[in-house]
Amino acid sequence: MRAVTTLSVTAGTLAAAPAAQADAVAYLVNVTVRPGYNFPGPDAALAYGNGICEQVRQGGTYSGIVGKVKSDFDTGDDYQAAYLINQAVNELCPALIWQLRNSAAHYTGGPVLGG
Repeated sequence: MRAVTTLSVTAGTLAAAPAAQADAVAYLVNVTVRPGYNFPGPDAALAYGNGICEQVRQGGTYSGIVGKVKSDFDTGDDYQAAYLINQAVNELCPALIWQLRNSAAHYTGGPVLGG
């Protein structure tokens, strides 16, 4: 009986968990402090991040989104692209994290620079 009571309390707690919330301030801090993006201002940074969210929402593949970010920022650095994508999804559209993770499951990255 005790185990059943604990289980029902846990299930009730899980059901009452709040939905993921967007945090535009955290996104702006993380992408403006890190060098390499050079957004002209916060509105441009937010617009770009929301564009990434829209690509994920529409079913864009992780490799396709990485390729677009690398092209937009004229870089061959997978980490720089992945960082921006992850910040956008984690902070601006956290409900899509599962979708991004599923898309990235078999991503192996681009060629190693200088190698």
